[in-house]
Amino acid sequence: MQSPDPSSGALDDQFPGLDQIESEVVECRRCPRLVEWRERVGRTKRAAYRDEQYWARPVPGFGDPEACLLVLGLAPAAHGANRTGRMFTGDRSGDWLYRALWRAGYASQESSTNRDDGLTLSGAWITSPVKCAPVANKPTPDERDNCHPFLVAELAALSSVKVIVVLGGFAHNVICRHFGIRPRPKFAHGREIPIDNGMTLLCCFHVSQQNTFTGRLTEPMLDAIFSRARELEARRP
Repeated sequence: MQSPDPSSGALDDQFPGLDQIESEVVECRRCPRLVEWRERVGRTKRAAYRDEQYWARPVPGFGDPEACLLVLGLAPAAHGANRTGRMFTGDRSGDWLYRALWRAGYASQESSTNRDDGLTLSGAWITSPVKCAPVANKPTPDERDNCHPFLVAELAALSSVKVIVVLGGFAHNVICRHFGIRPRPKFAHGREIPIDNGMTLLCCFHVSQQNTFTGRLTEPMLDAIFSRARELEARRP
């Protein structure tokens, strides 16, 4: 049975840890610069979304609480997740990611436009190391560190995770730092890095338009990442 989507507020009592994390994330105001920016974007809006009510709060992770795969991005997009309230929802980066997850059998549908569109994940959890949309898509080290306890809590609560797919160098650096991986391996698309606890870190170019529009990341390349994630999951008991 598909686990409930925590971003809908429907986590059942079997996963109180994730429910509590979500509650704490959406109420967070630790970073004044990010609070001001996310709320300003929600007021001014993009013309295409002028009739929509923006979420304009921190965006929690979501998916299957018993996930074997964790997908880690960077932060909510200003007019994507900061608008819709769900990671990679309502923007072109999400279009790429969810198509690939659907083809790999992790997502129930190939697109995601809003938090109530019926999308569910099976065996996967999507989150970010920074929970608020950052100015110019560049969080500061302090903002990254203020958010890190939320990621620590998610990793602790998601006890079935076997593979962590990091989308881009920022997420790669956060995970290497978290697990104390030294020396830190250079980020490279497709690189696999074993983690001492038995997990595998799998590197992937971010699904940003900067990569997808230029051909640096193609759909076959993205499909290969999630096919490999399936193989790595199967190897670990």
